[in-house]
Amino acid sequence: MAKKKKSKEKVEEVQETVAEEGEVVEAEMVSAEEFESVQVALAEKENNLLRSMADFANYKKRVERDRTLNYQTMKGDIIKRFLPIMDDMLRALQNAPDDPWVEGIQLIYRKLEGILDAENISRIEAEGVEFNPNFHEAIGQVESDEYESGQVAEILQEGYMLGERVIRPAMVRVAE
Repeated sequence: MAKKKKSKEKVEEVQETVAEEGEVVEAEMVSAEEFESVQVALAEKENNLLRSMADFANYKKRVERDRTLNYQTMKGDIIKRFLPIMDDMLRALQNAPDDPWVEGIQLIYRKLEGILDAENISRIEAEGVEFNPNFHEAIGQVESDEYESGQVAEILQEGYMLGERVIRPAMVRVAE
């Protein structure tokens, strides 16, 4: 008898809960205008979310681009410090006596050039090409039968590029 009483009480509780939920459902009924305004608000929120996601994606790209540019700038600055040493070695090799130790110095110079190649550092082509102020720094003019006016006639200091960026222009003399 106690079991029947408990189960009857549970049934009544469930019936009360169902009745209450039915009332809640009826209380949450909205008009068509309210429903439409909620849809418009949801669409605006979705649009704002998509814009925020696009802004964040653009931010990530910009940060990566800035990081890469900073890395390239630092690498260029470090390499620029070694370029005068390369210039001095080249001048020494051009005026070297016929001694066996010169071959060792040439080997060291070639290794340094190999490091520059590995780091995407290249020489700027200068001799015989048309003078370009983006790549060449003219320090004077010379008369030349070999080159036309406006062409680089003499290289005084090699110029170098890091990828597409000039890290040091070639110092040249231009034919008159």
